[in-house]
Amino acid sequence: MHKKQICILIPAIALFFFFASILIVEPSVELTEQNQIKENDILMTFSKVEEKKSNVVKVIVTAYSSTVWQTDEDPFTTASGIHVKEGIVANNMLPFGTKIKIPEYFGDKVFIVEDRMNHRKGPYWVDIWFATTQEAEDFGIREAYIEILEI
Repeated sequence: MHKKQICILIPAIALFFFFASILIVEPSVELTEQNQIKENDILMTFSKVEEKKSNVVKVIVTAYSSTVWQTDEDPFTTASGIHVKEGIVANNMLPFGTKIKIPEYFGDKVFIVEDRMNHRKGPYWVDIWFATTQEAEDFGIREAYIEILEI
């Protein structure tokens, strides 16, 4: 193998093991069959939220911007039909309008689920919308706990 191929292969293997370990993580909230919904022709499961101040779930947090290669159809319209703006997140587990916090990275800032991710991403991914591709790239991929405030 050439040096260049090895330089590409090593990070690829590291990312594989990183994401493989994420898939093993169990959710911290109970999922039930009666909570299944069908939305955008994808069967998704969302968490049953007990009545308390908030629920905490461990997720992978990524970022996206309004570029054609990162979105479907119109890059400025979310899956819920609204125009993108600061504070919008995509998630496949929670219903549109759900309010969440990501305190580890954003303190008390409240985000609202208004978009969906590719169905290959499971329910434990949150994708934050940023105004520029550079901001999204700078954020990268992180693990965090989200607080589910209001469904």
